[in-house]
Formats: sequence, C-alpha cells, structure tokens
Amino acid sequence: MRFGIFVPQGWRLDLVGIDPSLHWGVMAGLARRADANPEWESIWVYDHFHTFPGPTQEATHEAWSLMAAFAGVTGRVRLGQMCSCMSYRDPAYLAKVAATVDIVSEGRLEMGVGAGWYEAEWRAYGYGFPSAGERLGRLREGVEIFRQAWMSGSATLDGEYYQVKDAQVWPRPLQGTSVAGSASNGIPMWIAGGGERKTLRIAAEYADYTNFDGTPEVFARKSELLAEHCRDIGRDFSSIARSANFNVVIGENEKEVADRLAWYGDHLRGAGLDADRVEGIVKSAATQPAVGTPEQIVERLSGLKAQGLAYAITYFAEAAYDVSGIELFEREVMPALLDAQPEEHHRRWHLPGLH
Repeated sequence: MRFGIFVPQGWRLDLVGIDPSLHWGVMAGLARRADANPEWESIWVYDHFHTFPGPTQEATHEAWSLMAAFAGVTGRVRLGQMCSCMSYRDPAYLAKVAATVDIVSEGRLEMGVGAGWYEAEWRAYGYGFPSAGERLGRLREGVEIFRQAWMSGSATLDGEYYQVKDAQVWPRPLQGTSVAGSASNGIPMWIAGGGERKTLRIAAEYADYTNFDGTPEVFARKSELLAEHCRDIGRDFSSIARSANFNVVIGENEKEVADRLAWYGDHLRGAGLDADRVEGIVKSAATQPAVGTPEQIVERLSGLKAQGLAYAITYFAEAAYDVSGIELFEREVMPALLDAQPEEHHRRWHLPGLH
C-alpha cells in the first residue's frame, strides 16, 4: 500500500483559530514534513472555494494556487488535488495550468478530477448546478482535452459542452515527455467518484487511479463494477490503481481515541457548527476504517489491501494543531502496510541549471 496525506487548507474548518498571516507557514511546514519522510508518497488538498458543511467566513485556500506554492517548497513528495471539479475551470486552461505546475515541480503532479457535487458552492460562484448527466458529460470531455493537450501539445474537440480548436499547451508536462521527446500519457490521472454507470466507465477509459469509498462493502462493489467496465472496453483492470480517502483518528488505546474524537467535536462546535450536526459528524467518524488503535487500523486497512486497495489518502483533522497522531500513524501503521515503491513512483526530474 502507498500513502498520501492531506494538508489542511481550511475547507474542513481545519485552520480555525490560526491567524491568516500564519496559514501558509502551517501548510508549508506540514508539506515539508511529509516531503522529508519518504513513506509519504504524496500530499493533497481539496478543490473547494468555501468551507464545508456550509459557507462561513473561515479560510478556504484555493487548490491550484497551493499546487504551485507546494512545488516551490518541496522537492520529492508528489502533489495532488482530491479532486479538481471539471466545471470550475475551463479544461483547456486547466490543462495549461497543470502542465506548468508539473514543470515547476519537476514532474511531481497528480491530476485528480471529478464531476463536482457541492451544490451550495456551485451556485455561490455562479456556475449554476447542472444535472448529474451534464456534469459527467463535462468530465468526460474535459478529460479528453487533458489527454490530447498533454500527449500532443494541442487539443481540438467539438463537444457538447466544450469546443476548443488547436489549444496549444507548450511545453507539455514533464511527465508527458520522455528524454527523447516522445509523448506518453502525461500527468497521472485520478478519476474520483463512485458513480456506477458513468463515472466508473470514464475511469475505466481514462484513469491511472480511481478514488472511491473505502468501506469494505462499498469498495468491493465499486471494484467489481470497475472491473466490468474494463472488460467491456478491453482494458486490463490491474492497470488502474484503486485508492480511497481515510479520516484518521488514532490513539495508543481506546481512551486516547475517544479523547481525539471528543476534541474533534469541541473543535467543530468552536468553529460555529450546531450541536446536532457536530454530534452526527463525530458519530459517523467513529465508525470509519481508520479510527482506532494502531492495531485496529492495521487490521482494517490490511483487509482492504487484500481487496485491492493500492493507495490510502489520509486526513488528520488536528494536523494544523498537533502532529502526534500523524507520528503514531507513521510509527505503527504505515510500516505494517507499505509496499516496496517502484522507482517510477519516486522519479524526480532534474532540469539543467536548477541544481
């Protein structure tokens, strides 16, 4: 199993109480911390514009701005968004942004993308909220534009939702160009979401990675459906790495776990959420696979690994305030689950004159 970690950016109220002048220092410090530990393969942020579960005046830092910033303060760890909403930015423009970030990061970008779901945010920013069918249609067409742009340096598509003609993306992403200059698939593509008829079909066609629910029953079902879509189009199912996101609440013993859950509830109430909503969030959190002692978490994740989970993206709600839970996870969970990392997963590109 491979591991990534979310850097708090505010979307989940995980920078509350920290002065905005200190936010970048906190985020950059946690990014550098992960960069220094080779067991973390990647760092991640969410692509959202205001807080969840509802809009507040608390911070939410923009994902692609952070991608470029993290590229400048790290040197090894890979950089991802979970996941970019296709309709929030024109896909030809985003293909260009991503190519630039890939170059300035020396080939470390991961492209997470999905159809989008947060209705309040869509409407607040003037995107409307089109039907699920339209959002998924935009996802499919946008992914096609990405692939063309990164593989050939230009994109042309007369689609239902997007029309581009000879949109130039030069230079191409570093990951999309071999030493000899020939094209490959480009930036690794993560198709996020578990929609059974359309999202998983798009994933079967385009994804290097998927990202869907990590509870054992749902993971098994989505995996089976993804395999069916792969069979339908003649793709090798094993060529797609399956990932899931995990909210981690870890303690040396049951009391420490309970104390961390209690802290989480107190923190959310302090951020302004009403008591009933907080109670529901904490109650739900307590039942998730990566909540418990190290032994419990290893057992559950080992079961998912046996089902084909290749990549766990972890979130620690307290990361901006306390890294002891991360340290415990690093010390007692990750060594039990880590795979030997293929060299390609840690490739770092060295450009003339930069080192």
